[in-house]
Amino acid sequence: MPELPEMEITARRLAAELPGQTIESVLTPGINALKTFDPPLSALDGAAFTDVRRRGKLLLLEADTASHGPLTLLVHLMSAGRLMLYDKRGSLRDKTSRVLIRLPEDRELRLREFGTKQAAWVKVLTLDGLEEEPSLKTLGPDAWPDPPADLRETLGSARPLHSLLRDQQVIAGIGRTWVDEILHAAKLSPFKRGDDLSEREAKALRKAMVGELQRVLDVYEQKVQLPLPEKFPKPTRVHAHQGEPCPRCETVLEAVFYEDYVMSYCPHCQTEGRILKDRRLSRLLK
Repeated sequence: MPELPEMEITARRLAAELPGQTIESVLTPGINALKTFDPPLSALDGAAFTDVRRRGKLLLLEADTASHGPLTLLVHLMSAGRLMLYDKRGSLRDKTSRVLIRLPEDRELRLREFGTKQAAWVKVLTLDGLEEEPSLKTLGPDAWPDPPADLRETLGSARPLHSLLRDQQVIAGIGRTWVDEILHAAKLSPFKRGDDLSEREAKALRKAMVGELQRVLDVYEQKVQLPLPEKFPKPTRVHAHQGEPCPRCETVLEAVFYEDYVMSYCPHCQTEGRILKDRRLSRLLK
């Protein structure tokens, strides 16, 4: 699933290309992708892009239109979507295409979605609609570049850190991949309760959050270019590396297996030597 680093580099690359570009037309081969009807999608025809920015895992493509004034195309890629800019227009028969934004000189901004699920979506929003948009209003503070100074207050819940940090209403941008990296860097158990964080641990967590997300972005700045990849490189050290030595202490990394994902961790660095092999059959670590 694209998370904050993937969305940030996507926003940066598109922000360097799209402002000033005229939208010739917008098509939606994925009939379920468009989640609004007023203003109509056709209001973007002839509009000029003004900016591209990110909020949490959401992308906001801003344009100036003749009929409706400033509009924002809000994009959520969900688990398998990608927003890619091509120098040549694709076929309407491409089964991965959900939204096609046609630009001058045969260029095309394409929302593609891989896999069988069609969950990625877009909304066309006015300034008032943007202010009231639930998916934005309910977001917590961004995890990067400046997360809350006091994470103990932000994460002050009895829930485990691994769950809290992936909750977009608590803190925005982190998902299953980078939460493993952040908690490992902070030397914190994924099952430690948010309301059990000491001041020292909260500071270590904040430092790890900023540092790990910045580390990934630094890699992306070097490796990710237009048209933007179908699959982003994953410079992970812990996530999905179970069975390999911990990059810090060389203890074998372990994992907790859930129905649709795996959580990786180091028992020496994070859980005081305790191992939880199977979430369904073992007690949660504290």
